[in-house]
Amino acid sequence: MKKIINHPNHVVSELLAGMAKAHPELIYTEKLEVISRKDKSKKKVGVVSGGGSGHEPAHAGYVGTGMLDAAVAGNVFSSPSPDRIIKGIEEANTGEGVLLVIKNYSGDIMNFGMAKEMAEMDDIRVESVVVKDDVAVPDSTYSTGRRGIAGTVFVHKIAGAKAETGANLDEVKAAAEKAIANIRSMGMAMTSCTLPAVGKPGFVLGDEEVEIGMGIHGEPGVERTGVKTAAEFAQILLDKILADYDYSGSEVALMVNGLGATPLMELYILNNEVEKILTEKGIKIHRTFVGNYMTALEMSGCSLTLMKLDDELKELLDAPCDTPALKII
Repeated sequence: MKKIINHPNHVVSELLAGMAKAHPELIYTEKLEVISRKDKSKKKVGVVSGGGSGHEPAHAGYVGTGMLDAAVAGNVFSSPSPDRIIKGIEEANTGEGVLLVIKNYSGDIMNFGMAKEMAEMDDIRVESVVVKDDVAVPDSTYSTGRRGIAGTVFVHKIAGAKAETGANLDEVKAAAEKAIANIRSMGMAMTSCTLPAVGKPGFVLGDEEVEIGMGIHGEPGVERTGVKTAAEFAQILLDKILADYDYSGSEVALMVNGLGATPLMELYILNNEVEKILTEKGIKIHRTFVGNYMTALEMSGCSLTLMKLDDELKELLDAPCDTPALKII
C-alpha cells in the first residue's frame, strides 16, 4: 500500500486537521470529526451533511458561505456516529433550525435519524432530506434502494443558497427536495481503491475491464465491459440517465465528476462528448462542473450528473458561494 499517511487509524483526524489549517475560516472539532464555519454571526437555517471519509472534497470541502454550515466525517467509507452528527447540528444551529442532507445508505439513514431525534429533545428543530440520485440501482420502497452519489453536491449548493436568503426551515427543505427530484447520476469505475485500514484493493478489475454503475464504495455495478472510447462511455452513461428521467427540452446543470484518480484531461474529453449528445437532444446546458467533487479514494472512473433547472433552482445554483472545494462569484 502506497499512501501518504502516518497511521491508518489516524487518517480522518489528520485529514480534517490539515484542512482546517489550510482554511482558517473553518473550525475543526477534534475527536468528534466535525468541520464547521467559524463565522456564525448570521442567524439562518443551518445546513449539515456528512458521511464516510474517502470521498474528498465531500463533505467538509463544501463548508462555507452559500453551502454547508457543518460537515460530519465518519471513518473511511463508514457512517459517522450519532454523537458526531449531534455536534455538527449544534455547530450549525443559530436558532432557526437545521436541515440534514443525507445520502441514501442504511448507516447514514439510521445514524442521522438518531441524531435528529436527540437534537429535537434538546429543542433544536431538525428536518432532513435524502439524496438517491444513482440510476444504476433500482429505486425501491422496500429497501435502501438508490444510492446517493455526486448529485448530493448540487443539493448542498441549492439548500445552502436558499438558507443564505433568510428562508425558513420548511422553505430550505422544499428547495432541497425540488433539487433531489430533478437530479440523476450514473457512474463507472476503471480501477479499484485501497482502504487505508485494509491495505489492499477492495475488488479487482482486469486491465481491460470497466464496471458500469459501480458505487462510490465499490458496490457492484450493472455490467462489466471492455475499455471504450470517451464518446461510447458518454453515450452509455447518458442513456441510463435519460431513460430514467425526462430531460428533453429542459435546461440543466451538468457535473462531470472524477472518482479520485482520473486525470482532468480525460474528464474534459468526456465532457466534450457529453455536451455534444445533450445538444443533439435539445437539452440546454446552463452551467457545467468538471472535476473531483465526490471521489472514492484513488479509484479511477467518473460519474455524470444532470439537474433539471427551473427559475428558482437556476438562481440558487448561480448564487455566490465560497468553500474550499467550490467557489462561485
